[in-house]
Amino acid sequence: MPVQRLCFGRPLRLQMPPRRFQLLFALSTFFIVTLRLFGPSSSEIPYVDEVTEHLSNFPQPFGPSAHKPPVQPNSTVSSAYRAIEWLADFKWRNPFSSSTTLDENRAVLPPLKERPPIYTFYDARGKQEEAVSEAEHRLILAWRRAWWAQGFKPQVLSRAEAMKHPQYQLVQRLKLESKTELELMKWLAWGHMGGGVLANWLALPMAEYDNPMLSFLRRNEYPVLSRVESLQSGVFFGEAAAVNAAVKKAIDNPLFKNLTANKDKIAALGKKEGGVMVSLLPKNDIAVDSKANGIAYYSTSTITSTYETLAKKITDKTRVEGLEMLASLINSHLHLTFQNIFTEGVSVLKPLPEHTTALMYEAIDIARNLTQCPTSPVPKSCPPNKPKCTPCDPNKPMKLELSTSHKNSSVLYTISTVPHPYTLNLLHYTRDTLDSNFIRRQAARNQWILATTKELLGDKRSGQDRVVHFKEAVAAPLSASNSLWLTAERESQVDLDWIFGFNLPQTASPNNEPSSPDKTSELIIFPRPKPPAPLQNVEVPEEKWIKKEEERLKKAREALKSKNRRMVDIVLMVEQWNLADTEAWKFARAWSARRRVERRKWEDEEKKYAGAESKAGVHSGGGGGGRWSDKI
Repeated sequence: MPVQRLCFGRPLRLQMPPRRFQLLFALSTFFIVTLRLFGPSSSEIPYVDEVTEHLSNFPQPFGPSAHKPPVQPNSTVSSAYRAIEWLADFKWRNPFSSSTTLDENRAVLPPLKERPPIYTFYDARGKQEEAVSEAEHRLILAWRRAWWAQGFKPQVLSRAEAMKHPQYQLVQRLKLESKTELELMKWLAWGHMGGGVLANWLALPMAEYDNPMLSFLRRNEYPVLSRVESLQSGVFFGEAAAVNAAVKKAIDNPLFKNLTANKDKIAALGKKEGGVMVSLLPKNDIAVDSKANGIAYYSTSTITSTYETLAKKITDKTRVEGLEMLASLINSHLHLTFQNIFTEGVSVLKPLPEHTTALMYEAIDIARNLTQCPTSPVPKSCPPNKPKCTPCDPNKPMKLELSTSHKNSSVLYTISTVPHPYTLNLLHYTRDTLDSNFIRRQAARNQWILATTKELLGDKRSGQDRVVHFKEAVAAPLSASNSLWLTAERESQVDLDWIFGFNLPQTASPNNEPSSPDKTSELIIFPRPKPPAPLQNVEVPEEKWIKKEEERLKKAREALKSKNRRMVDIVLMVEQWNLADTEAWKFARAWSARRRVERRKWEDEEKKYAGAESKAGVHSGGGGGGRWSDKI
């Protein structure tokens, strides 16, 4: 008989566990023995902190969520392809914006630099013709545009500001001669605004962005009330206290004690160096800066002595025509200054050039406008501040070239078209559509940024390094002044005249020789420069293949606008496959959009004052059709 086992007087029944438990026990035993024999020693076991650090790099869907940065005002623009969104932050040089914004669509831009205000004073004559007023408004518009392009915030003052100054009633009681009173009104208006820079609306910046005089004025710190010797009464700068003290001293001048006896002396003040205010104040109250060459002042004496043809026209009978000619002359000098700064010419970037000819149309068109000799009533003339400039010669036009890679040069202006990676892949691989298999198995990554930075960074740098270089080229202060970065999916550009500070040529001579627009015009227009020469060792495509490129570019634009779920997924996949190219496109797109939003906001604030586009009879937008919405 088998032996019966007992436990506390009760019989025990021993049974084998089910087979699945036997198998689980065997596997567990094998795993433990293996880990003991071949696993890490006790000294290699990680600490809790190390494990936590590694785990933090993985998504934690059930962990604590992080707040996104607050949305900043005026940081979104509607678009056919997702809204254009940006965040202003000092971390803008980080390779990928999403590491700062926690948002794949939002770009990080450098904080918007505060524009120092620059003021001018305009007081229309009592009853002058509407045509004269419009012509004057166009000159003030040119003044606003030129200073805006140099990083300032132009504002036009009038008697409305002067009337709010505490000393206004005192000046009114003096009953001064009109020119003397006008000068005092100008200073009253300036004092009311709190000082800063006061410029005549015929004093415009004509120099490189980092010109010492312009750089000083941009700092918005003026410890001493000053003027520029070579500009007579064209430009003053100083703090509010100094301006208001000068106004009080001028009003207390002994000449005003007996206006009848001193009438001739007061009338003669405006003819002295520096003008009325300088003559009314003690000699050392306004410091004189004699080392400034960044501003051109088209004073009456300068026009008379330097531009005789123009001086004859600015009379009462032909005043409108004369003012129009002056506006053309000033615009031509601003354009000529640009051409003299960029002595190496204009470079249009064309990375991956074999199948991207259609992508370059807009950039080449702008480049040809920039290199064309500007329309002028006095073609061989120079700006007042640069009498020894190099006039534009249509027989030796400004250099225009194509380049496959970005060059870091302060005397070469670069224009680039930044494509969305979907657009680039469609053109580069000559395909009408893209799909996930092709992208993953055949398409190379980040081709545009690699080609664009190849000459400067070589072949071995990472995509992250290249994106940082690209962002600095677009947005660093000095680089931003010598380059223009367009997005390929937008079919037209706005605000170009405000970016450059002058009107780009709209007409050209019908032949190879300079000519006039018509028989009565005294303006000279010049022939349009030829397109840039093809790149060496790159085959020029036949017309039928260029037509194919145009069709594919159109399809790419339609794909990016599509709301079809499948197409949206493919576009997103292309973006994720080309993170560096996508970041470059997103950054350039946001940079351009913010620039337009900034100017639109300023124009809305200033549209009721002199020099606004509407008052000057100019279509809003400055050479780009006046459309504020972004097409893509």
